[in-house]
Amino acid sequence: MKNRNALKGFTLIEIMVVLLIIGLITAVVAPQFLGQSEEAQLKKAAIDIQQLESALQMYKLRNNVYPTTEQGLDALVNAPTVDPIPSNYPEGGFIRRLPEDPWGQPYQLISPGELGVIDIFSNGPDTLPGTDDDIGTWNIGDYQ
Repeated sequence: MKNRNALKGFTLIEIMVVLLIIGLITAVVAPQFLGQSEEAQLKKAAIDIQQLESALQMYKLRNNVYPTTEQGLDALVNAPTVDPIPSNYPEGGFIRRLPEDPWGQPYQLISPGELGVIDIFSNGPDTLPGTDDDIGTWNIGDYQ
């Protein structure tokens, strides 16, 4: 008669081999997905900045000036209450709402800009202003 215990279950070595294979697959596949996620966030920020820039162009066409830094990007959603107050502000604003960057922070506006006519930017993944990972109108071409 055959030994019934020899036919039941997995050995410790078999379990260890399966875990090793799963670990190797995870080590190879996970970084690819994580890299794509970060790349997608950077591209989303670049697209948001382009859309905000387009809305600011419409604002300027209608009012002959860009909103000031003090008025900020909120001037695209709500009529500014500080000078210069636009005389030709559309009901409902230029956009329905301001987007947040992919890291949950508001986009910023400097007008007049330091690097261009206007600077629209995100503080990037580290959420700290003035660091190398900032994404703005001056470098969005790097993320498209």
